[in-house]
Formats: sequence, structure tokens, C-alpha cells
Amino acid sequence: MTAIRHLYFHIPFCPKLCPYCSFYVEVGAGNKTRDFLDAMLREVDDAAQRYALRPETIYFGGGTPSSLLTAQLEYLLGGLRARLDLSALREWTLEANPATVRADKARVLRDLGVSRISLGVQSWDDALLKVLGRVHTAAEAERTFELLREAGFPAINVDLMFAVPGQSAAQWRATIEKTIALKPDHISSYCLTYEEDTEFFRKLTGGQFRQDDERDAQLFETVMDTLTAAGFAHYEISNYARPGFESAHNRAYWLGADYLGFGPGAFSNVGLSRWENIRDTAGYMRRMLAGESVAGFREQLTPRMRAGEVAAFRIRMSEGVPRAALAGWADAIADFEAHGLLEAVGANVRLTRRGKLLADSVAEAFVETGAPA
Repeated sequence: MTAIRHLYFHIPFCPKLCPYCSFYVEVGAGNKTRDFLDAMLREVDDAAQRYALRPETIYFGGGTPSSLLTAQLEYLLGGLRARLDLSALREWTLEANPATVRADKARVLRDLGVSRISLGVQSWDDALLKVLGRVHTAAEAERTFELLREAGFPAINVDLMFAVPGQSAAQWRATIEKTIALKPDHISSYCLTYEEDTEFFRKLTGGQFRQDDERDAQLFETVMDTLTAAGFAHYEISNYARPGFESAHNRAYWLGADYLGFGPGAFSNVGLSRWENIRDTAGYMRRMLAGESVAGFREQLTPRMRAGEVAAFRIRMSEGVPRAALAGWADAIADFEAHGLLEAVGANVRLTRRGKLLADSVAEAFVETGAPA
């Protein structure tokens, strides 16, 4: 029986749909949440019949997992604790919106074993938070951060976003400096991307927003230089951590470990098999509680496809990729090195500073697609 050591739980409910978000979410939960939680626990029960679930990391994403009521979180997390062997668990992360966390909820999460909170701040500027459609204010985010510290979480990540429409270089620097002053353990800093089927994408194609690659590169260099100078290790292109606080769950993804995803829209990857659950909460619950498959998409990878995907993730990490693992892409590697985008570090190759500015283009060279199974 295959051992699975990394579990992801997708909670699709959100207080509000952000105009840039392309994840599978729905606004509110209404009176169907208990059935949803039962369906998710049933999915765990079913997975335990096929795999040896010995999690080292658990990650609750979404959506907004912290939008669940405290009693609902107790029911779900308590149900997982009753079902899973957590003796090897090293990290349990839950994504949180600052507007949805209060002291009692924080205490319950910590008591039930959550060890890491990823706080979706995005900006410390209220005007930019309105542009992003966030439901919290900067002051509320700061209060929530302090509340989480008081609750005793061993690790707190702060999510930030740059290249927001109307954002100035001064606003971005102020957000970075404010974040450093709070002394989080980890910072994720993402460049806004315009995903299809979002309000921001429609505004971009309609001419209301515009992209500026040169400006975005300058903002990226600002966060990279400022955070590394403040003692954060730039261990992945969008992630910075104080020593010992790197995300173990995300590192497992990037290094190619098997993982299972639970909930609507969640992905799983075991060996060369990948599947995604249906992106329909009502359909997910109906199928799951009826004992039917909830997979909406399946894909069988070739060894080269999987190796290329892992290389695409690992090239974004500070340690890079063993050159031996890239033998099938020798010409591309030589070309990137000739153009100053990759450099040798011992037996590995990694992005140069210039390469970090073009990380997506470098990673794309390793990705190959196949037909759905």
C-alpha cells in the first residue's frame, strides 16, 4: 500500500469573491456546510482504504478555510485527528483571512494541532486592499497577526501581492517594511497575474488595467533585496523564510512528492497519476455521500513529463536542480547558461539574479503536456 505523507484540503467557501482570483471558490456556505464536512471526511475514509495515510504535512487552502465557524472547524479537524495517524506530522498549515479570525477560533485551531497560519494580508494600504476586493482593512490585519502570535502558533506566514493596479513603488516598499517590522517567520510575495475568467482579466483586455513588465521586475527586485537584507532566505522565487521556517508542505510539492487533495477542485498526484476533483461543491457532496467517484479529470503522465514538472518547480528554488536530472534538456540548459539565466553551483544548476526575473520562462522549457486519461 502506497504511503502518502502530504495532504491538502480545499475549503471553497469565501466571504467574497476577489476580482483577481481564479481558484475554485464560492461565496458563503449557507446551511450545507455540515454535509460538506461529512463528505470531506468520507473522502478521507475512502482514501485510507487505498493508501497508507501517514501525513508529515497537512495544508488547508481555498477559498478561505478560516471562514468556517469555530464549531465547524472543531468538527472537521477533530474528525481528521480521529482518523489519521499524526505521529509523524511536522507541519499543519491553515490559510486565513484577517477578517475571519477571532481569539476563540485561533485557540481552537492551535489546540487541535494547527502549527502554521498563512495570513492573506496582500497589502498594508487600505486603498489597494479595496482595489483587490479584500474584506479586511490594514488595521484589522495587524490586529489578527498579533492575535495569532498571542495564540502561540509556532509559525506565521504573511502573503503579499505586488503589481496591483495603481500601486506605486513607495506603497510597495512601505508594505514590505511594515511586514518586516511585525517579524513574521515566513513571507510569500506574489506578482499579480491576470487569469482568464476573472474580473481583473476582463479589465485588462478592456484597457482599464495595463501590465508593465519593467515596473513589475523593479518591484520584484525591491522585495528580493529588502527581505534578504532583513535576514530572510529567498528559498523559492516567491517565498522567503527565516532559518528553519521554510514551508515543508510546499517544498514537498516542489520536490515531487506524492500528495492527496480532498474537496472540490483539489488535485492529487501519486506516482505518474494525477487527478482533479470536480469543481462543483454540490456535485462533490452528492457524489461523495453516494459513494461515487468525485474525480472530474484524470491524467497519466510519462516519466519525462513528471521529471520535467519537478525540474520546473525545483529550478525556482535556491538550491536549484541536479544537473544529472536535466540530461534530457541539455541544450536548453546550455542556452540558458550562455544567456546568463542559469549558473552552476556544485553539481546543481540554479537561477542567476537575472534568471529570477525570467523564472517562468525558464521553467516553461521543462514542461510538456499530454492528453487526459
